[in-house]
Amino acid sequence: MIYGTRSNGNLHGLVLTKPIVVETMLDRVQYTQNHDLRDIRVIEPSAGDGAFAFEIIERLYHSSLKFDFSFQKALSNLMFFELDNEMGILLRQRIESKLNEYATIVPDNLIRIEDFLLSKSDKCDLIIGNPPYVRHENIPEEKKEFYRRKFPTFRHRSDLYVGFYDKGLRLLKDKGVLSFICSNRWLKNQYGESLRSLIQLNYSLEEIIDLEETCPFEEEVIAYPAITTIRNSKEKTKANYYFIDDIAKLGDINKDFKITRTLDTTSSKNWFSYAWRGQVHEKFLTTIESQGFHIGIGVATGLDKVFIRRDFKSLVEQELLLPILTSKDLKNNGLNWSGNYILNPFDNTGKLIDLTKHPKAKEYLESHREVLERRHVAKKNPKQWYKTIDRIKPSLTNQDKIILPDISGNTHIFIDKGNFYPHHNLYYITGGNQKKLVILASILSSDFIRKQLLELGTTMNGGYPRWQSQNLKKLRIPMIDAMPKETADSLIQAYHIKDYRTINQLVTEDEIGKYSFQVGQTTLFEPKGVEYGGK
Repeated sequence: MIYGTRSNGNLHGLVLTKPIVVETMLDRVQYTQNHDLRDIRVIEPSAGDGAFAFEIIERLYHSSLKFDFSFQKALSNLMFFELDNEMGILLRQRIESKLNEYATIVPDNLIRIEDFLLSKSDKCDLIIGNPPYVRHENIPEEKKEFYRRKFPTFRHRSDLYVGFYDKGLRLLKDKGVLSFICSNRWLKNQYGESLRSLIQLNYSLEEIIDLEETCPFEEEVIAYPAITTIRNSKEKTKANYYFIDDIAKLGDINKDFKITRTLDTTSSKNWFSYAWRGQVHEKFLTTIESQGFHIGIGVATGLDKVFIRRDFKSLVEQELLLPILTSKDLKNNGLNWSGNYILNPFDNTGKLIDLTKHPKAKEYLESHREVLERRHVAKKNPKQWYKTIDRIKPSLTNQDKIILPDISGNTHIFIDKGNFYPHHNLYYITGGNQKKLVILASILSSDFIRKQLLELGTTMNGGYPRWQSQNLKKLRIPMIDAMPKETADSLIQAYHIKDYRTINQLVTEDEIGKYSFQVGQTTLFEPKGVEYGGK
């Protein structure tokens, strides 16, 4: 327990991987039973409960049947490391039980209960796994000092997994492959630059599968995960980048899954960064929220057919109803409300309403109680069986706001003048006055923003960029308060008549460079103060 425990009682570093992730990772590096695996030397540097170990053993066994080689002998090419003594012993017992089914004994060196980062081992063909998610501040000081001396890429506030990349890459044979699922932060931020430089000079990054919006682990952690595959080869190719928004889709990546984009890794600075010209970004660009706006996403109920209806006025108390806007209401370049209302089960303080004080709502909700109680949010707290997933804040209804449909591209941007509550497939921006919101909407409609969204790697079918709150928060825009009145007025007019040509003429680096206000955030993909945690 050298890294201590998390708030949920689990060890720092212990985050277990879902089977679909393990299977996909092994498929992508072609460690499958359809290949002759007898001579493939494999290291799993953080075995945990054996998610990778058991799948690797299973595939090796079936390969031995297909290609007629000694399974017992081939087992000597596998090595599973586990730092925690109790987990290591348990893993050994479970693997012994598994190998008994194959009338095979556990080789002495199959399971090594020791720190992979301190270990000695021969070079291998494949290093694969889920390195420990231990943040910099949870690494003991004496360990940090050792890792800094031992691993040249362990710099700044590196998290522990950086050391695993460093050591793993140096253990690869020629053409050997490393595949890890871990935080994607090293791909974009300062402490990952040394690691990116190592890869850029000596290895080939083959692909990144971005799982940031999914849960690839057996528990929910804030880890910004991605699968990265790196080969010990100096034959440089552009890396394929895939964005997955649903873990269930991960299995499709081995079929005809569309590449989201490719990355140029010939530089170590930022493989994702937008190519700003000159120094315009250092002087005139800043984030949306730093200009006083707020970015959010609409309400998720967990059961729309119960909480959203057109005929609610005859069924429940009217003070509990809010007009709700869904993506279906956004058509013909305007807001065309379909008449739906959402039942708000919260009072103005954010607490659930007392149903005894709202008899009509009580009768209605009780009639749907059985199906409401089946929801995950209700199972977590049975006494609050009638709550929505997200708390509803009625005051949002009356605020002017920009409405952004998730999968519409960046030319369908709407202004709600304080009439509706947004549904969960709509993003919204509030703050400032209506004039500022229209200017911001105009800016967001520009190719200048579209290029940034595409650089962030999230697109829908057809290559159109998606709106997502984390990406909205990373965008860099000109200071609205610094704009000349003529520019601001022209953007307002262009927004109302959908004159994208004028918008694109006004929102360019050259035009922005003609006025200034103050120094803004300077790095497109590294918003200050972002916290992340996990294994």
